[in-house]
Amino acid sequence: MDQILHRYIDVRGLKLHVAETGSGPSVILFLHGFPEIWYSWRYQMVAAANAGFRAIAPDFRGYGLSEGPRQPEKACYGDLVDDILAILDSLAISKVFLVAKDFGARPAYLFALFHRERVSGVITMGVPYVPPSPPTYDKYLPEGFYILRWQEPGRAEADFGRHDAKTVVRNIYILFSRSEIPIAKANQEIMDLVDPSVPLPHWFTEEDLAIYGALYEKSGFKTALQVPYRSLDESFNITDPIVKVPALLIMGCEDYVLKFPGMDEYIQSGKVKEFVPNLEVIFLPKGTHFVQEQFPDQVNELILTFLKNHISS
Repeated sequence: MDQILHRYIDVRGLKLHVAETGSGPSVILFLHGFPEIWYSWRYQMVAAANAGFRAIAPDFRGYGLSEGPRQPEKACYGDLVDDILAILDSLAISKVFLVAKDFGARPAYLFALFHRERVSGVITMGVPYVPPSPPTYDKYLPEGFYILRWQEPGRAEADFGRHDAKTVVRNIYILFSRSEIPIAKANQEIMDLVDPSVPLPHWFTEEDLAIYGALYEKSGFKTALQVPYRSLDESFNITDPIVKVPALLIMGCEDYVLKFPGMDEYIQSGKVKEFVPNLEVIFLPKGTHFVQEQFPDQVNELILTFLKNHISS
């Protein structure tokens, strides 16, 4: 990781942390999910740089080493889209490939819709493109569904507050590495779903956890709960929801997101391609929600193949 450099960029009144490596003419912007930070792309950044690309991975506002907004309860996805544009302009980058994980897929695809001329292609992991609309989880999933719990003001804060940041990240990594949707019983909180004796996934080390824990100890979870979970009903002035850039979706076959109502059918039936016509879908056997950390070599190969096939897009 020594070749990864770090800097801060003044973006719309905040200092955002950006990790960077490589110096090629083609640029990749990596966008993390939750409970992740730039570090979740460590393997992909090095592989991209070694293949001749310039790799950049910011911490979203309020995450990791980036400053958080003064009013985190008002943070929204639109902020992230605007931040992406400001980062590219600050670094004088005219066009990028966007590689996103988990909730990072939403700002990635929104950016591709609003700034088509700046995007060569989009790769997402763990989450396909779904045209933004108010969520309906409460119609199909019980009250203990983790997103419904974390949307409730104060509920997650009290739950997380019983533990240090390192333990919170540990528990979420374990939960999100499973193939079942995290759902708590009426007398449980989400953190109670993980027994302290359960080990970390073998591909996620104690050293990795310490890095995440230290950064979340600094940033806290206020902004991270607002975006993604409490901003899902945000509306956008989208006149044309069709994504016109080349795209790749990488899903682990054991990713719990596939258990979301209708999600597996949406992907497997090809319905998703009605909105992303130039989409390739690849499933990784035994892959979980964290495929880029679980199977870095496979994911790196898929990313680099896609980039080389669409380098002039």
